[in-house]
Amino acid sequence: MAAAIAQQPAWAQALAAAGLLVAAGSATRLALWLYAAFLRPAKPLRARYGAWAVITGTTDGIGRALALELAAAGLGVVLVGRSPDKLAAVAAEVGARRPGAQTRTFVIDFAADGLAANVAALAESIRGLDVGVLVNNAGLSYPYAQYLHEVDEALARDLIRLNVEAVTRMTHAVLPGMVQRKRGAVVNIGSGAASILPSAPLYTVYAATKA
Repeated sequence: MAAAIAQQPAWAQALAAAGLLVAAGSATRLALWLYAAFLRPAKPLRARYGAWAVITGTTDGIGRALALELAAAGLGVVLVGRSPDKLAAVAAEVGARRPGAQTRTFVIDFAADGLAANVAALAESIRGLDVGVLVNNAGLSYPYAQYLHEVDEALARDLIRLNVEAVTRMTHAVLPGMVQRKRGAVVNIGSGAASILPSAPLYTVYAATKA
């Protein structure tokens, strides 16, 4: 094999070396991802970040799953959503899966008017809690694919309010306590529409607000 390679012209050997380096780099990144995703020991979240997690959009999907996982990791969870009944159901599920877990619920519709006052009320309700993790999960997408000129004013307003303003206000409300305690983590749930599909022409506003 070595002799066959040595007989190749210099430019072919250079290309082969470059290809080998690219393949080695890709293999290394894959190995590191597999380790981080499946093999790396879990971090002690409560000790590292704080005793409580605030999660928005917890009534189903990603938010519900994260609430269950963070409670399983020993954190108290503040469940934030717009449906009191669904929040109560998730809180009951957390308690059933992890007896003794601390849960609180707060009802807020991030797309409704008065967002600043509503987030301020939420911030007041968690005053004094050692909030170490904030998960900005609540979000809104199109009801169906549309070009930009087809998106009506109400939908555009709700997309920006929920996907941008609510995330900003929630982070602004929780971050000062993390800075004061010198620990904490903010997790913003984005979307592949903002990175995997460049421009996402049928979901333009959504992609722009979920980057």
